Amino acid sequence: MNPLFIDWQPQETLFSVGSFSIRWYGLCWIAGLVLAYFLVKYIYARQGIDPAVDHRGRKVETGKFDPLLIYCFIGILVGARLGHCIFYEPGYFLTSAQGIVEMLLPIRFEPGTWDWHFTGYAGLASHGGTIGLFIGLLLYMRRYQMPLLQVLDIIALAAPVTACFIRLGNLMNSEIIGHATDVPWAFVFHTPSALVDGRLAPRHPTQLYEAIAYLVIFLIGWRIYKRRAPEKSGVGTGFYFGLCLAAIFAFRFFVEFLKEVQGGTDDGSTLLNVGQMLSIPFVVAGLWCMAGMPGLKKRNAQDHEKTDRT
Repeated sequence: MNPLFIDWQPQETLFSVGSFSIRWYGLCWIAGLVLAYFLVKYIYARQGIDPAVDHRGRKVETGKFDPLLIYCFIGILVGARLGHCIFYEPGYFLTSAQGIVEMLLPIRFEPGTWDWHFTGYAGLASHGGTIGLFIGLLLYMRRYQMPLLQVLDIIALAAPVTACFIRLGNLMNSEIIGHATDVPWAFVFHTPSALVDGRLAPRHPTQLYEAIAYLVIFLIGWRIYKRRAPEKSGVGTGFYFGLCLAAIFAFRFFVEFLKEVQGGTDDGSTLLNVGQMLSIPFVVAGLWCMAGMPGLKKRNAQDHEKTDRT
């Protein structure tokens, strides 16, 4: 075996205290969300949303920022979990009472019994997480009277950081691995899915590819935002939201060609897998937002014109 190949066999659990354990995957999720939290907090302050500036020039806390994390966290977690169960394993989770319970709770039943053990949420889908985040932001926007595109743009500036850390968590778990390859940067994953003819084969570290791509997408969006004054940054136009959607899911579409079959509804029999088919509408929506949402703004202008006439 090529000595340049990276022998990858980290421990999934960072440390344990009794039955309680801290896993790398969960830690990466938390790290990604915490970083996004501080980035969004900075943008809220820079855009004068929270704290805002009153008519006397004093900074005033509006209470709009702190609830945002709760809406985002719940939306992402619920959406990602339901997305995995519905998109990838509906035959297991939607055909029995135990499957539905397992879909909602972080447990697994012993086969043929109602005895269960805690597993954590073993199965989260990024497409579902994106949909859940969007729904959570809709609820947040309505509750705190925030312009939808403004909220979406702000979240989109920070979201690639969280996506990067989630993929690093997948790497620590040696999951979502790539096809066998002989490129010098290949990883040797010590999992049953990495076997070829009973032997471990070096594979594309597709989790690392995605993590690097999402970091680059973040740096590009952040560079564009920081080069402009807050009032001319474009936040609220939908551009950053569109850039995030189009760039992340376009890369996701192409990197899927390097991934092993994930199982569930993906059996390798179709030209495009579930992840790729789900990515296409996100890319289209992203490009539409970046283009200024043609059609929608024209329709809104016509509606306003009709209202003014009446």
